[in-house]
Amino acid sequence: MAIERTYTIPLRRAFLKAPRYKRAKRAVSEVKYFLEKHMKVAPENLKISNYINLEIWKHGIKNPPSRVRINVKKDDKGMVTAELVGAPVEAKKKKVKKEAKKETPKTETKIEVKAEEKSGHAVEHKPVHAESQKSPEAAMNKSGGRKIDNPSVRK
Repeated sequence: MAIERTYTIPLRRAFLKAPRYKRAKRAVSEVKYFLEKHMKVAPENLKISNYINLEIWKHGIKNPPSRVRINVKKDDKGMVTAELVGAPVEAKKKKVKKEAKKETPKTETKIEVKAEEKSGHAVEHKPVHAESQKSPEAAMNKSGGRKIDNPSVRK
């Protein structure tokens, strides 16, 4: 015998008693307290959806909404789940056991061949790890957007 109810929880009186920098936290704890009292359940059997939390924190920690409308369901085991009215309902994910994958070594070496320079120097062969190869954009981001020709000279 599952119980399903819709509540409008007033939050203003609760969060006005808290300092400005704790108002959203106080509003979340007031939602939990309200549900414990009205659904007659212990705090460990109470689950609040992410959408309620996002709605309370939408305008930041200093300005939570004055009231929140939620749908509450209590199942036969005594678990209470609270969802925001109008929030999309997510299907429960089934736990699937993953098979152990055989990992291939990620440190494969590749030989990087530099083209002969204009002065006619010999070709260099350097072993380079696959992970250490980066695009020029990544190198530019690391150096703050500027190319450094001589690494010993920094601005």
